[in-house]
Amino acid sequence: MKKIHVLLIVATTLFNCCSPADSSKNIKRGAQTFLTSDGIKLAVKVAGNGPVCIYIHGGPGQDYLSFEKMGGSDLEKCFTMVYVDQRGSGHSQNAKDYSLDRVIKDIEELRIKLGLNKVYVLSHSFGGVLAVNYAYQYPEHLSGLILANSTAYFIGPKTLQEQIQYGYHLLKKDTIIKEDKLNLLIQQVTDVRKKLSAVKLGYKLIADDVNTIIKMDSIESSYKRTSDYGMEVFIPLIDSTKTKKYPEYYKNYAPITAEIKVPALIISGKHDYAIGPDYYKNYKFPDIKVIEIDGSHMLYYEKNKEFISALCNFIK
Repeated sequence: MKKIHVLLIVATTLFNCCSPADSSKNIKRGAQTFLTSDGIKLAVKVAGNGPVCIYIHGGPGQDYLSFEKMGGSDLEKCFTMVYVDQRGSGHSQNAKDYSLDRVIKDIEELRIKLGLNKVYVLSHSFGGVLAVNYAYQYPEHLSGLILANSTAYFIGPKTLQEQIQYGYHLLKKDTIIKEDKLNLLIQQVTDVRKKLSAVKLGYKLIADDVNTIIKMDSIESSYKRTSDYGMEVFIPLIDSTKTKKYPEYYKNYAPITAEIKVPALIISGKHDYAIGPDYYKNYKFPDIKVIEIDGSHMLYYEKNKEFISALCNFIK
């Protein structure tokens, strides 16, 4: 059986890749630093076996560590995982340029540095904005795109409406939110989150179990990290005195998925109210597979077995 398993991995790698350069054998393993063309040091870690998959974390301004430590590393049995902290995130260096094109360029430069013609890209949450735009710009370098609980519309009005409605449902005050102005929706989300926190239910917007959030917070507070990228993108939304230096992040990129012809796997949580349980219906990839899992925004941890199985089967 072991010999057959090895042969299957080899066959899969050859099928999905277009040149010997796509072999993961020559990639340096372990934690390392990648220097971008504009001189920013990014924290990178390579581990696992199989086709190469670059992980794009959420936030903006989060990190890869909690994903890796909370079940993401189980993907290393079928992928060579390349974890990377985006500029101004986690262990990576802060930057003067957080434009969408620059962050996408970081991913492409990393692929080139790895010496690979094609890779898989896996995103979580806000990382979907980056992953979709990377796929749109560089489809020829993708074996496949995996959007796990991912959005292509950061701070979309419909998502905020659903969060508010779900929050009031948890508070046993069911209501329909018709407001569509972004600034007012953000204020309402803030208000309902405060009310949920007061009754210790705030975690429900992203997890099924409060211990999931406790574990994630413990990991992310275990080292001195930066979230400068997130502050630059998010703060102008809640503080009108701040200039929106990067308006491209507030656009809806779901429509462009109709033009992205690479195989796409969408993983959706049936009660993911960080993104929306039905958000996957916005994606229009011509070659798409959707897997709904009975879980929250944190499927990679709370529904780890189903999550890993879905991704590993995708490359078979």
